Amino acid sequence: MIQLKSAREIELMAQGGKILAATVEHLRGVVRAGLSTGELDQIAEDFIRSHDGATPAFKGLYGFPGSICTSINSEVVHGIPSRKRVLKDGDVISIDVGVGYKGYFTDSAVTVPVGRIEAETQRLLDVTQEALAAGIAAAKAGNHVGDIGAAVQAVVERAHFSIVRDLVGHGIGTEFHEEPQVPNYGKPKRREKLVPGLTIAIEPMVNAGGPGTKTLSDKWTIVTVDGSPSAHFEHTVAITDAGPRVLTAL
Repeated sequence: MIQLKSAREIELMAQGGKILAATVEHLRGVVRAGLSTGELDQIAEDFIRSHDGATPAFKGLYGFPGSICTSINSEVVHGIPSRKRVLKDGDVISIDVGVGYKGYFTDSAVTVPVGRIEAETQRLLDVTQEALAAGIAAAKAGNHVGDIGAAVQAVVERAHFSIVRDLVGHGIGTEFHEEPQVPNYGKPKRREKLVPGLTIAIEPMVNAGGPGTKTLSDKWTIVTVDGSPSAHFEHTVAITDAGPRVLTAL
């Protein structure tokens, strides 16, 4: 069931979203060759908890062991942080973070280059960010969930990249995952209608190669089948009468 939020609830989510946005920006700034994903996870947890009342939403969610998901290169999402996974020059790392604050959740992700990366990989990151922006722009009251997916899909396929279809965005609020699902592909005017008070996580996951994914033996990490690089960007967005409001932007 879709849970619409009051103006007060959206303000609470925006407060948590500011903490999350600051966390993402902090992590983006510390990424470097030689840093382990386990160290990055500890930095994230310490930073989130330094804000009174804020908690890392992923810690223990469905049994996940980390405070953030750290997915490198061909890893699409849900990479488990480890002191044994050390970043090296030329990598890209998707950092997916959630924050719990005053009973509400927000969710955000960025993909960050480590040192110098290949030009085509940089184009993948740029296109995925552009696709997220297009999805957010389509998140207007009166539109439908399908309009978001269609906007994302158009940007990605025009650039000759592939959308991951096995994974989708989602509603968010008092639960981390709520209805509706928000696919990154689709047709305009299909699926649920977007109404004021709806809060959703829009999160394009885009592969440089084919769209196929598989889950590794750790039961968490999802990778591209063909080994191609993947990128992931995400914001939590509220549908309002005045247009889409990004709750996880600085």
